[in-house]
Amino acid sequence: AATKLASAEKLMYFCTDQLGLEQDFEQKQMPDGKLLVDGFLLCIDVSRGMNRNFDDQLKFVSNLYNQLAKTKKPIVVVLTKCDEGVERYIRDAHTFALSKKNLQVVETSARSNVNIDLAFSTLVQLIDKSRGKTKIIPYFEALKQQSQQIAAAKDKYEWLVSRIVKNHNETWSNVSRKMQSSPEYQDYVYLEGTQKAKKLFLQHVHRLKQEHIERRRKMYLATLPQAFEALIPDLDEIDHLSCVKAEKLLETKPDFLKWFVVLEETPWEATSHIDNMENERIPFDLMETQPAEQLYEAHLEKLRNERKRAEMRRAFKENLETSPFITPGKPWEEARSFIMNEDFYMWLEESIYMDIYSKHQKQIIEKAKEEFQELLLEYSELFYELELDAKPSKEKMGVIQDVLGEEQRFKALQKLQAERDALILKHIHFVYHPTKETCPSCPVCVDSKIEHLISSRFIRPSERNQKNLLSDSNIDRINLVILGKDGLARELANEIRALCTNDDKYVIEGKMYELSLRPIEGNVRLPVNSFQTPTFQPHGCLCLYNSKESLSYVVESIEKSRESTIGRRDNHLVPLPLTLILVNKRGDTSGETLHSLIQQGQQIASKLQCVFLDPASAGIGYGRNINEKQISQVLKGLLDSKRNLNLVSSTSSIKDLADVDLRIVMCLMCGDPFNADDILLPILQSQ
Repeated sequence: AATKLASAEKLMYFCTDQLGLEQDFEQKQMPDGKLLVDGFLLCIDVSRGMNRNFDDQLKFVSNLYNQLAKTKKPIVVVLTKCDEGVERYIRDAHTFALSKKNLQVVETSARSNVNIDLAFSTLVQLIDKSRGKTKIIPYFEALKQQSQQIAAAKDKYEWLVSRIVKNHNETWSNVSRKMQSSPEYQDYVYLEGTQKAKKLFLQHVHRLKQEHIERRRKMYLATLPQAFEALIPDLDEIDHLSCVKAEKLLETKPDFLKWFVVLEETPWEATSHIDNMENERIPFDLMETQPAEQLYEAHLEKLRNERKRAEMRRAFKENLETSPFITPGKPWEEARSFIMNEDFYMWLEESIYMDIYSKHQKQIIEKAKEEFQELLLEYSELFYELELDAKPSKEKMGVIQDVLGEEQRFKALQKLQAERDALILKHIHFVYHPTKETCPSCPVCVDSKIEHLISSRFIRPSERNQKNLLSDSNIDRINLVILGKDGLARELANEIRALCTNDDKYVIEGKMYELSLRPIEGNVRLPVNSFQTPTFQPHGCLCLYNSKESLSYVVESIEKSRESTIGRRDNHLVPLPLTLILVNKRGDTSGETLHSLIQQGQQIASKLQCVFLDPASAGIGYGRNINEKQISQVLKGLLDSKRNLNLVSSTSSIKDLADVDLRIVMCLMCGDPFNADDILLPILQSQ
């Protein structure tokens, strides 16, 4: 309770940590070795102490207060350890203070740093009356404010750490130097101390490391199925192997070290391998983890399922080949109930079966067409009495069908009547125009093979240069739209196809072109009737009419088609070449005459700025469709337009081979397999 102290040349200590380590701290000596005391903090421990009676402590404090009161110096009662305080002790301490005159009480906790500054500032205000009066805050209210302040400071400090520390290999000494001047760091250290700041840093670094390890683990696990596919793709080799035995098998594979790395130390996440970003091989000890075992089991299951699906595909194909219900042209909807069972649905989607069925249908249809073609050759006498270039009448077609009707090869195409009729028309055309272009066996026709062999073996340099000039692949294809109402477009398309070879080739001036037809008979604004599709770019259009109504439909469709191109990117192209054709008119219920239809057609052709063809101009009578000459004329015009559009010179042409003039008589059936080189090369060499 003394107010005057003397201790010459003694050091001042701020905390007990300085004892024995004086050289590590700033040294301050007592001023002049003397010290005057201006006030007292009277501390009362309100926690539950071991072997200590609080009433005895309070009695001692009361006696001590009586001694301090004699000094006439300001006194502040400080309740310590309130974070562990006993409510009765705190209440008794306040009762003691109330019994004394003007004695203020501050509830504190040094451990939580609550109200420590308040205790000293309250005493300073009592010593220096000029200072503003300090408001004393109860412990729990101060603790709440302190917690909020610490939480806010902690959030700011953690934000600072996350912004500065991006790598899990950073050290505290390096990072703390970087943060030294940051207010977020300073505030948190002031409130919580350096050790807690370091602890938060270490937690952040640990989190970064775990995230890095997890990213690497996910990368390895994502690569593991690929390693299984490359090293153990054979189910027979691993079907009954456990994951442990599979590991031993993996080590024997030649490409093992391409996918895996065997580390000297394990586990891999505790080694420097996690920071070797250039080495993306999988640590082999990862195979001992549960996720790797699950991936191995998944690989096994995948191989088993693939084998089972392959078996289902084979079984389904065998079902198709052996089922008597699968005939050429039968739709999937009709065939499904005969060939599908529950096992098929369990292992594969229906779309896969539909694809297999579609390919099978294509094969059996081609085979049926070939056999039907043989049938037509066997009954050639049926076609001898037809007029040259004539389309057989309904009566003649009926006779042909009656004769062939009992043949199984005829019945095989029962669901493909349109294609069967087209084959008959093609055969008729071949009978009266037997060329390599109309040959049913084209392109394996003997004539075509000989011509191809000669042209490929013997090409003059001048002709080779000319071929390079005309190497545009698009010039050998003609895309033609046929526009007509009430079946006109489809009927003409079938007639043109009958003039083509089996692979839709058409001969113009001795050269073969691929002909693609698009008959349209509906609203051209609908996508299904559009002139142009992503896979079909038209080079011209045949517009057919046989009445006023069908002519109106043509005009409206052309106008709609041209309107649809407005605003499109390709609307600057040359307009689509058009040819307006008056065709066979069946019946005259409206009283229209040939003359009026021709006159109307000419007027519309003038309006549309297109070519007009009528039966009279072609030298054929009314009641007949356009003939092969007219079709060739139209296609040649479209071809010339297409050449001009592609900027291909029309003045240069490739001369047919004239250097070699051979006369070869070959008694071979078209389509029979033979080696043309063996037959022709000796002859060519002798020439």
